[in-house]
Amino acid sequence: MSDKTAAIGRDSTLCVSCVRNEAVRLPFFLAHYRRLGVTHFLFVDNDSDDGTAALLAAEPDVSLWSTGESYKESRFGLDWTTWLQMKYARGKWCLSVDADELLVYPGHETRNLLDLTLFLDRNGIRAMGALMLDLYPKGPIGDVSYRPGQDPVEVLPYFDSGPYRATRQLPKDNLWVQGGVRERAFFADTPQRGPTLNKLPLVKWHWRYVYVNSTHAMLPRGLNHAYNGPGDARLSGVLLHTKFLPVAIEKSAEEKLRKQHFAEPEAFGDYYDAVIASPVLWHQESRAYEGGEQLEELGLMHRGGWAG
Repeated sequence: MSDKTAAIGRDSTLCVSCVRNEAVRLPFFLAHYRRLGVTHFLFVDNDSDDGTAALLAAEPDVSLWSTGESYKESRFGLDWTTWLQMKYARGKWCLSVDADELLVYPGHETRNLLDLTLFLDRNGIRAMGALMLDLYPKGPIGDVSYRPGQDPVEVLPYFDSGPYRATRQLPKDNLWVQGGVRERAFFADTPQRGPTLNKLPLVKWHWRYVYVNSTHAMLPRGLNHAYNGPGDARLSGVLLHTKFLPVAIEKSAEEKLRKQHFAEPEAFGDYYDAVIASPVLWHQESRAYEGGEQLEELGLMHRGGWAG
């Protein structure tokens, strides 16, 4: 444990994350969110053995808790992070992201999270949604060379611009966006099993709030209507998903054995095997990532009434 929460101020912008063996990704993750304006990070380390805990404990703006308990039995880490949000994030804007997720939003290159959250506050907006956009290389994912601290976009420059489809689910009215490269490559025959690609990563936290399915859905249920998916004209962002760095192969092999990431992990053995095989995800309709303006032009995120 490394508790530096005394440094959290009234107007702090927080980032909460649960991690395991992310020493490769974390240097750029921290740099990215510091540049955006995160003032303090709250991490739960779940039994890492790659130096993740030591890396985080040494950071001046990071508070760290460690546990060896079951990730799956903690509602996939939500019980741990919800406790931290209830204790430290009440009344503050809080980002909830995984180590392989890099938030971008309209104008993020020049405007920070304080600018963004001031706009949200002025308009009475409590949460901002985002599309999770998988990035990948042109060749086999295992052939990529990546060094800690490097921008992952340099080695994962491609993405699928569509198709994406959105529906709502009862009883929470939560959004369900599917499509993209993982469905195309791994679930083409069973698209209903493809990953959920919508998240609510940025929330003005209240003690009554709780995530109920990763950051895909929340209670109270009205929060789920903060985002309607690609094409929503309101302000939204994109989570650049860097899952397919070479560590994805090692992590897939480990998680296939640990069985901690799905409610029915046996049903996803074929998916893990496909990732372990180092597939080529690029195809002729892949797009090269060019920045936030491109994502806006493609309708994957929107600035709403936030003038730019």
